[in-house]
Amino acid sequence: MSDVLRLSAADEDDRFARFRLIGWWDQNRLAEARVVLIGAGALGNEILKNLALLGVGNVFVADLDRVEISNLSRSVLFRAEDRGLPKAEVAARRAADLYPGIRVQPFHGNVVHDLGLGVYRWADVILGGLDNREARVAINRAAARTGKVWIDGAIERLDGVARVFDPASGPCYECTMSPVDWKMLESRRSCALLSRDEMEQGKVPTTPTTASVIAGIQCQEAVKLLHGNETLAGRGFVFEGTRHESYVVTYTRNDDCPSHEAHEPIETLSLRVSQTRVGDFLERVRADLGPRAVVEMNSDLLESLDCAACGESETVLTSLGAVTEAQARCPRCGEPRRPKMFHTVDGSESFLDRTLGQIGVPPWDILAGRSGLEQRFYEFAGDSHDVLGPLAARSSLV
Repeated sequence: MSDVLRLSAADEDDRFARFRLIGWWDQNRLAEARVVLIGAGALGNEILKNLALLGVGNVFVADLDRVEISNLSRSVLFRAEDRGLPKAEVAARRAADLYPGIRVQPFHGNVVHDLGLGVYRWADVILGGLDNREARVAINRAAARTGKVWIDGAIERLDGVARVFDPASGPCYECTMSPVDWKMLESRRSCALLSRDEMEQGKVPTTPTTASVIAGIQCQEAVKLLHGNETLAGRGFVFEGTRHESYVVTYTRNDDCPSHEAHEPIETLSLRVSQTRVGDFLERVRADLGPRAVVEMNSDLLESLDCAACGESETVLTSLGAVTEAQARCPRCGEPRRPKMFHTVDGSESFLDRTLGQIGVPPWDILAGRSGLEQRFYEFAGDSHDVLGPLAARSSLV
């Protein structure tokens, strides 16, 4: 085997020497890369492990759940003593054990309504290790609005799929959803549009072996994307573990799909949502777009819960998705209450003196101002340092 490349003694002291033997490989690019990872379960563990071994420098990892004993059979970064701790925090700490040069910021929360668009705009690439459609739709829309590519992974039993979505130029995740998929997504909501408590307990059967295969493909696609190489954009790698068959499928872009347009132009503000009054922000938008401009939120927010049986109304300013079906029942009579929602602010609201954070807008979000067909977008980058933690030092944000 005379054609085998050999490493010098100096090369052997380089942690990433074997990677550098790949002609197009740029280890500095990986060291500077900014990755958002959503999900720190079986897939997320494998993805984060791979990112650490690859020498990726900056990772923001988000997950809602806490470590359970059943996670230990499928998650390489968790230990028995981690039971009850936030998955994102444990995974971040263990990734740093694998590669001290990685900077990982954990986020313990629900990405559907707790995570602003700013962190997606910060990212070079978004990786999803999820087990539900609702979160995928939320990530897909966030990626589209911020003009980012995202790489989705899904596993069940011995099978899995890895897909690359670039909403700006090709099909997005929502383009691949069938009427059955949408129906199943709606089943996660009650007739009052509030989260069903029992649906939050849903479990998907998975194995660590399939997670390894799919996470490996996802990370390989991320490496190719970061280097400017061709990826699986608009396509999916399907792995059938029972027969060990794999193939690539091509998705079709739905031109009627609403989740393709990026937010632009975006103005970066040094403001925080926790310190910006709703009325003051509306005035700012109207100074830019005219006296009839309105503020548009990224999702439906809840103004109140109204009980038809009792005639009582409770002000509840938060994200609609943050309120469960059980919480929405009337404390007096136990009947379901009807949610009163809003998506825009036009100046007639009773909460103009509240801050944006107090009405359910997450930190470091990007909100829209609209007047007729004209739109402008505003990034609340004053929150970025709090959200990014140590990763902020690697950022050029306000």
